[in-house]
Amino acid sequence: MSVASTEAILVIDVQNDFCPGGALAVAGGDEVVPEINRILRDFPVRVFTQDWHPLGHSSFASSHPGRVPFELVDMAYGPQVLWPDHCVQGSDGADFHEDLHVEPADVILRKGFRPEIDSYSAFYENDQITPTGLEGYLRSRGVRRVTLTGLATDFCVAWSALDAARLGFEVNLKLEACRAIDLDGSLDAALAEMEAAGVMLIA
Repeated sequence: MSVASTEAILVIDVQNDFCPGGALAVAGGDEVVPEINRILRDFPVRVFTQDWHPLGHSSFASSHPGRVPFELVDMAYGPQVLWPDHCVQGSDGADFHEDLHVEPADVILRKGFRPEIDSYSAFYENDQITPTGLEGYLRSRGVRRVTLTGLATDFCVAWSALDAARLGFEVNLKLEACRAIDLDGSLDAALAEMEAAGVMLIA
C-alpha cells in the first residue's frame, strides 16, 4: 500500500469490549486486527482512539432507571442510544485487543471521559461542538488525508469519517478493516451518508 507523507491512519476503538466476548461486542470485531496491523506502518501518522468512560456514564442504560440498552433517549445535545456499560476506565474491557500493534501509535486519544456526554467521533463530542484536539494535531503534522479503520463502522467510525470530511480532510474508509453493529439498519444508513459526504469506501 502506497501512501503519501500527508496521510494518517485512524484506528478507532479496537478494544476488548467491542470484540467477541465483550460487553458491547461487534460481530467479527476481532477480525479487523490483522488487517490493521498489516497496513499500520505504511502510514507516517498513526492515531488510535480509545473509549474511556467513567462509571455511571450518562450513555449507559444502567444510569437511567427503567431504561434498557439500545433504547434511544433525548439528551441536552440530541438523540442518544443507551448502551450496556462498556469501556469503563481502567477495566479489561477498555484495553486494546491484545493482538493489536499499539506500539507504532503517535497518539492515543481517549474519548467519552466526560460523564455527561458521549463521544463517538475522534474529532468532537456528540454535541458536535466540543473538540477533542485531533484536528489541530493532524494539521500540525501536515495531514491532508485520513484512512479510517476500527469499530464500529456505523457509529464511532462513521461519525469520525463524517467529521473529518466536514473539516476538509480527504477521507478513506477501509471496509475490510472495519465491522459494524448494524442496529436497525444503521450500517446502510451510515454508508450512504458517508458516500454522500465524499468519503471514499475502499476494500
